[in-house]
Amino acid sequence: MKQRTPSSEWLIDALALQIGTQETTTLVHQLYSALRRWIQHGELAAGSHLPSSRHLARGLGISRNTVLAAMDRLLAEGLVVSRRGAGMYVANLPTLPTHPKPLLETAFSYSTRGQALIDRCGTLSQHYQAFAPGVPGLDLFPHAQWQRLLRRHYRQADTAWLSYQTHGGLPALKEALGDYLTLSRAVRCRPEQIVITQGAQQAFELVAQLLTDSGDTVWMEEPGYGGAQTCFLAAGLNIVPVPVDEDGLNPLCCPANTPSPRLIYVTPSHQYPSGVTMPVPRRLALLEHAARHGAWVVEDDYDSEFRYNTPPTPSLQGLSEQASVIYIGTFSKVLYPGLRLGYIVLPEALADTFRLAHARLHREGNYPIQSALAEFIAKGDFSRHIARMRMGYRQRQACLRRALAPAIDAGLKLSSGHAGMHLVAELDTLNQEARLVELAQQAHITLSPLSRYYLGQPQRAGLVLGYVGATEDELLRAGRWLSHAWLNLTSL
Repeated sequence: MKQRTPSSEWLIDALALQIGTQETTTLVHQLYSALRRWIQHGELAAGSHLPSSRHLARGLGISRNTVLAAMDRLLAEGLVVSRRGAGMYVANLPTLPTHPKPLLETAFSYSTRGQALIDRCGTLSQHYQAFAPGVPGLDLFPHAQWQRLLRRHYRQADTAWLSYQTHGGLPALKEALGDYLTLSRAVRCRPEQIVITQGAQQAFELVAQLLTDSGDTVWMEEPGYGGAQTCFLAAGLNIVPVPVDEDGLNPLCCPANTPSPRLIYVTPSHQYPSGVTMPVPRRLALLEHAARHGAWVVEDDYDSEFRYNTPPTPSLQGLSEQASVIYIGTFSKVLYPGLRLGYIVLPEALADTFRLAHARLHREGNYPIQSALAEFIAKGDFSRHIARMRMGYRQRQACLRRALAPAIDAGLKLSSGHAGMHLVAELDTLNQEARLVELAQQAHITLSPLSRYYLGQPQRAGLVLGYVGATEDELLRAGRWLSHAWLNLTSL
C-alpha cells in the first residue's frame, strides 16, 4: 500500500476488510491494530485527516464507542493528534520499513569476549542420559518429604520475606549451614561469613566482579571445570591453564614468565574432571604460592560429600586461619539443580562487602525455600539424605563397571572412582575419542570427551562418564554399548 492521504470512503473500505474477521480479538483491538500498522509504516501520510468517529462507525457498521476506544489508544501512543474543533490527524512520525531486513542478514557479530564465551559453551543437552556428568540421582531425592516441608514453610512465611533482603541469605540457613560445614568439612566460619547465592556460578561471578579487573590473571586447573572457565572468561580475565598431575594443580609447572595471579581456582577435594585429591603437602605449597603472589584461592568444593572408601577430605579453607581462601559450595549436586542455591564462605574482611554487592546486583529471594532447607539440615535429614545417595551412587558405579567389564578386561583404564559422580575412561588418541563420541551420537548416547575440559591443547584423550543420574538399567545398556564400541574400535 503506497503512502496516501485517505478519503473517507477509501479508508472505510480498507478497514472493513480488516475488522470483524478475527474471532479471538475485540473489534476495538482490530480497528486500533489496522490503523496503527498503516500509520507506523507510512501508509497513512503524516498530517492526514481521519474521518470523524460518527462517520467511521456508520460506515463500518459498528458502535461509535468502539471507534472512540480505538482512537483513544492511538492518541495515547502519540500516533494521532487531536486538533480542537477539527478532528483527528495522523502524527508526524519516523516510518518503519515495510519489509525490514532481518538483523542476521545484515553485518552482525558478537563481541570478542562474547564470541570467546560462546566457543567455550558448546551445546547443552535438555535430556540427561546415562553418561551425563554432574547430574545427581534425582530419583533418590525424598520428593514427598521435601514437598511437605516446602508447603509448611510457605504457609508460615514471614511477611517481611516479601520485601528486599540484605542479609546475604536467611540467617537460619546460614547458621545451619555453618554448623554442617564446620563438622563435615572442617571449614572455619561463622554464619556472618556466609553469603547464600543462586548456585556456584553466581558465586564465581561475584568473586570476579569484586576482586578482579579485566585483564587480571587467574590460574586454573588444566583440564578443569568449564563453568568456572566461562565465568572468568566472561569477566575478561586472562586465564592461565596450570597442569594437573596426580596431586592436583601443580603451581611449579607454571613457566617463569607466567603473570602473577589475582585468583587461583582449584577443586582440591576431587579435581574436576580427573578425580585426583590434592594431598596436604601440595595444599600447603599452593597456599604459600598464593601468599607470595597476593592471590585469592577459590576453592570449589562441588561434590566432596561423595567419597566411597574413605571419610570426606577436610577443606583447603580449614588449613589456616590466615589463608586467603574463598570457599564455594552448591546444593545442586547433593539435592537438585533446580533448587538454584549455593553459597560462599568468605574471609571476615570480605563478608559485608560481598553481602551488600550480592543484594544490589542479584537481589535475594526464596526465603521460604531457604527456611525449609535450614530445617532440613538442622534436623539431620540432609546428612541422612547424603548417606543414602552415597550408598546408591556406590551401587551405580559398580553397575557401570560390570557393564564395562569386557572392555576393562581387554585394557580399558578407568579412574579409581573412590569419590565423586563420574569416572574417566582413558583412551589412546584424540581420534579414538572423537570416533567414540560420533558413534555415540548415532546411538543417541551422550559422551563427554575429556579434551573438551582443556583450555589449551589437550594432553590426554578420554571420556568423562557420569553414572549417578541414571538408573542401573540405563547404565547397563549404555555401558554395554560403550564396551562393545570400544572393543570394535581398538580391534581395527
